[in-house]
Amino acid sequence: QVQLVESGGGLVQPGGSLRLSCAASGSIFKTYAMGWYRQAPGKQRELVATITSDGSTNYADSVKGRFTISRDNAKNTVYLQMNSLKPEDTAVYYCNADVQRYYGGRRLNWGQGTQVTVSS
Repeated sequence: QVQLVESGGGLVQPGGSLRLSCAASGSIFKTYAMGWYRQAPGKQRELVATITSDGSTNYADSVKGRFTISRDNAKNTVYLQMNSLKPEDTAVYYCNADVQRYYGGRRLNWGQGTQVTVSS
């Protein structure tokens, strides 16, 4: 079994910064792509950023130039540095990871989510 645990969310003023972390643990043979998604109240979950195992990144247009995704493969951890935050960035942020397990195959795993609120 694989668990993803997010941390780093909270309340921040517009223009501020936060850094989210997501650590994968359990029976992990290899972690492929990892990513961050978000869901605001009344809206569908949307892509924020993804990163492959070799470091290639992809961002939603709304966060380009403000957010940076990175990962530490040795720790099976993905990060999201969020700068110049706006009220419209307020949402629950979820991480996911495409994981090959030692036993049980490969599957996409999701974390429980962490709340980010941007407000003055």
